[in-house]
Amino acid sequence: MAVHPEIRAILASTPLRWQQLIATVPGDLLRRLPQAGEWSALGCFAHIIATEELAFPARVRAILAGQDFAAFSPAAPAVAEVEPDAAEMVAQFTRSRTANLALYDTITAEDLSMTGRHADLGPMSLAEVIHSWAAHDLNHTIQAERSLMQPFISGSGALRFRFADHDVELKAR
Repeated sequence: MAVHPEIRAILASTPLRWQQLIATVPGDLLRRLPQAGEWSALGCFAHIIATEELAFPARVRAILAGQDFAAFSPAAPAVAEVEPDAAEMVAQFTRSRTANLALYDTITAEDLSMTGRHADLGPMSLAEVIHSWAAHDLNHTIQAERSLMQPFISGSGALRFRFADHDVELKAR
């Protein structure tokens, strides 16, 4: 049985959430920037993919091998607003996540206290890394959904105040 089954459940659900979004939401809405300087839904997804391939599994492997690990820049080129093929992004992410869930399933309860040194943040335990992996998935998926909300919020008229926590125009004022 996997350690922290709730973390594994979140990690396993993320590809399904993105498959649903990509399959049903129009591409122009997925690519729409909520405002200058913020990521579109696809920008958020590109970032999740980049961290899936370059950050979290590398950190897990490093800690399990007793090694330190490099920092990851969220402004990496993979996050650039390009014209990606959204269906291929989902396929790529699903392949990576499937492989990384197999890695996750090798983690034992004894491994959770192992540590490595993050280049910028210092010592991190494997438990902290896997918790941040799940939180990261949720954070950027929520960020993507907030991006998708913006045209609907601005069109809500008198009910717009109900969405104040997510209204990027209101927060920019």
